[in-house]
Amino acid sequence: MKSLPRIGTVGEFEFVVEEKHVIDFATDGMPPVLSTPNLIALLERTAREALTPFLEPDERSVGAEIELRHFAPTLLGARAVCTARVIHAEGREVTFQLEARDEQEVIARGVHKRAVVRIEQFARRVGRKSVSADKAIRAPTAD
Repeated sequence: MKSLPRIGTVGEFEFVVEEKHVIDFATDGMPPVLSTPNLIALLERTAREALTPFLEPDERSVGAEIELRHFAPTLLGARAVCTARVIHAEGREVTFQLEARDEQEVIARGVHKRAVVRIEQFARRVGRKSVSADKAIRAPTAD
C-alpha cells in the first residue's frame, strides 16, 4: 500500500433501488424491497472504493469478513446512501464501520474487513485452486 488510510477516512455511495436490487420473492402482496445480499454488495463496494486511493497499481482489496444487521426495508425506487468509515488499519487489513440509510431511516449497520492483496500473487493462488478443482472433477469415481 502507498499508505494506510487514516482512522475516520470515509467513502460514500449513493444509489436508487432498482429492480435488480430487490428480493426475488416479491409476489402475492410482498412488496419489492432491497435485498440483503444486494445491500451487502453495495456496502462492500463502498468500502472497496474508499480504500482504492491507498493502493499501489498492482494491488486490490478483497472482502474478508462482514457482520451486518439489516434493520429496515427500502422500497423499489427509493434513494439510499452507503457509508464506509475506516475504524482500524494494520498491515494489509482495513476494518470499516458500515451504515446504510434511505430517505427516512438507518436501514443497516455493521463492520467489514478488507484484505489488501497483490494481483499477481492472488491470481496464482486462484490458479492453483482451479487446477486442483479441475483434477478433482476429472478423477474417476468408483460406482
